[in-house]
Amino acid sequence: MEYQQEISAAHNDPARLENLYQAARRARRLSEFTAGVRACYAQAPDNLLYAAWHCRLQPAAEAEHGALLSGAWRLAIPLSLATALVFALLSLRQLDLSRGEPLLSLLWAPLAGLAIIAFLALAGKQDRRRSLLAAAGLAVVGAYALFWAVQPVRETYRTLMLLHLPLLAWVAVGVSVVGLRPERDNLFALLSKSLEVLVTGGLYVLAGGLFAAITFGMFAALHVPLPEWLARMCIAGGGGLIPVLAVATVYDPNLKPIEQRFEEGLGQVISTLTRLFLPLALVILSAYLVAMLANFMQPFRDRDLLIVYNVMLFAVMGLLIGATPVHGQDLNPRHRAALRAGILALAVLATLASLHAVSAVVYRTVDGGLTPNRLTVIGWNLTNIGLLGFLVYRDLRRGPQAWPGSLQSVAAVGAMAYTVWGLFLILAVPWLF
Repeated sequence: MEYQQEISAAHNDPARLENLYQAARRARRLSEFTAGVRACYAQAPDNLLYAAWHCRLQPAAEAEHGALLSGAWRLAIPLSLATALVFALLSLRQLDLSRGEPLLSLLWAPLAGLAIIAFLALAGKQDRRRSLLAAAGLAVVGAYALFWAVQPVRETYRTLMLLHLPLLAWVAVGVSVVGLRPERDNLFALLSKSLEVLVTGGLYVLAGGLFAAITFGMFAALHVPLPEWLARMCIAGGGGLIPVLAVATVYDPNLKPIEQRFEEGLGQVISTLTRLFLPLALVILSAYLVAMLANFMQPFRDRDLLIVYNVMLFAVMGLLIGATPVHGQDLNPRHRAALRAGILALAVLATLASLHAVSAVVYRTVDGGLTPNRLTVIGWNLTNIGLLGFLVYRDLRRGPQAWPGSLQSVAAVGAMAYTVWGLFLILAVPWLF
């Protein structure tokens, strides 16, 4: 952001812009200067000075980006192999929990988070002290959750941790990157990149699963079954390769989140897909609300529907993050207005459906008592409903000229709310139940 402001001030001063460029080269901050030129050019594409610098820096930026990534990959590959080895060892049957679950099922997320923090700290320009504190916090809270989860009478808590320890790992990685008091645009850029990393990891899982299926099928065709321990270690080790590789594929550790590339590659695919899914989601939620009137009491009787509601809420949150541009100038005014209207409509419809769901959970709680699962569902429902309502209020109050900044500020509040509620569940549930 520092370079962007200085470049904007030099919009009609070629000598000043050249001096900024030379200073950035001497300070080895050419990527930040390039990001600033790109942002200013996107805001003022008719400015001939910006256009000339944009064309001039494109080849240099691509070469530097490739060099940085190659350096990052030299660290990412051995770190991924080390993580894979640890995953494979933790998958051995001798370490299984009381119900036969692998110990790895509880440890994979904290271990993956620690590996990613190490990669970002060693390969980039992250604050090493902040990364160390984030890693220490993740290790301590993860060990606390593991202590309670392995107790024979804590099976419900164990199940909850399978879902919430990945959230804890994501929080720790986020803190290592942007700190505890991040700038709004930097935090939203990190949320957007997190979604890109998640999709990239999913693609790696699909490719690895296909490779494993072919491998096991070839041995089965020869009637040579692989030992169970070897199959478990291969699958777990393959999973251990993915977290750091997924981050290294789409995230440059030498740049801040806001300086990452969002307008090309998988990032562009995700933004396009989520925007295409937005009208479909509006149609589905509208049809659901109509059907809800004819089957109003069904969620009060069927707990499986409540699980579907929660999945829907988190899917809506992901859709909102993916569809919102990190840089507001990435869209022309007409498309930006249509996207804003669609996001507001989706938030209103999702809130109405969620109010129906949370009333059903509260009814079941009053009737059958409070349980860890019901506390968890009520908390996440109220958190997401509050965020969606805050989004609608904030956006309507500030108006279209403040969008997407108004949504990004709500997303920053949401990240904090997710962190607080997730930590509360991990730390407090063993004492409450």
